[in-house]
Amino acid sequence: MSASEIDPGKLEAFMGQAVVDMGAVISAPLFVIGERLGIYKAMAGAGPLNSGQVAERAGLAERSVREWLRNQAAGGYVDYHAETDTYELSAEQAAALADEESPFYLLGAYELIASLYADEEKITEAFRTGEGMGWHQHDHRLFRGTERFFRPGYRGHLVSEWIPALDGVQEKLEAGAKVADVGCGHGASTILMAEAFPESQFVGVDYHDASIERARELAAEAGVEDNVSFEVATAKEFGGTGYDLVAVFDCLHDMGDPVGASAHIHEALAADGAWLIVEPFAGDTVAENLNPVGRIFYGASTMICTPASLDQEVGLALGAQAGEARLAEIIKQGGFSEVRRATETPFNLILEARP
Repeated sequence: MSASEIDPGKLEAFMGQAVVDMGAVISAPLFVIGERLGIYKAMAGAGPLNSGQVAERAGLAERSVREWLRNQAAGGYVDYHAETDTYELSAEQAAALADEESPFYLLGAYELIASLYADEEKITEAFRTGEGMGWHQHDHRLFRGTERFFRPGYRGHLVSEWIPALDGVQEKLEAGAKVADVGCGHGASTILMAEAFPESQFVGVDYHDASIERARELAAEAGVEDNVSFEVATAKEFGGTGYDLVAVFDCLHDMGDPVGASAHIHEALAADGAWLIVEPFAGDTVAENLNPVGRIFYGASTMICTPASLDQEVGLALGAQAGEARLAEIIKQGGFSEVRRATETPFNLILEARP
């Protein structure tokens, strides 16, 4: 390619974007370190602090903290006051970085991302062979990071918005319903529902035995053992019938045979039951998803979701950006007659299916 074929403005813009991306990627371990060492929490609500004060509050070495703070300030994750050479975590930054109960808390994502670097060689080989890589084969940080990444959104929306958007479901749950949470992982969604609706009975289902063991521990810590149980099973084999509600959070696209899962859920539901499907937000075309949110989901899909599906029977590999039309098609192939978008967030599609 000759120099005359290159548009200098486009090249400059591309290189600028590449530098921003490099800064984000090289900072990712520092977010993990900041969370693990409690630096964000040490700064929250404390006002402007110099590096020595931050280090003292966190019980850390000042010189390392000083360099960390400069990186965070350069990226806009803490505020820097040049006149006093101090650093401050704003209320908005603290909501995302220091308050684990906040629906905006995002640091779990970086633990998830860290796991992907550990799995890079395995995923590279999966590209060559097409055989995929099972969820259970990933670095252990993926399981905890996924729970912690999704939990704030579930806490912020599940009980207050998503369930009320379903036709008549909240009333059933308040009176006492039978519910299955399929693909529950560490049980964050199951536990939130159980806490909100103590008259109902919930069973969380996942094929990953280590995740089910952790879900049981978290349920005990939350004090919901009386109305929650967990079982190791796949979406095509979990037990029980007559469910008033079956929920599938952010995992239908990960399944090798989502049509088979849909068919089993159809059989497991009561005649007037509902299926709640929460999936990553996506349009129905590639062009609609070429945006910052789509970039994140396509990245996760390349490293986690698509390999997971390819590792299973059928291996349909929907991907995390399947879109509403494709999801509705899969759901109806399983026997459901009605699928509608109940609500949405910038990150989620919330669908309701009826037999």
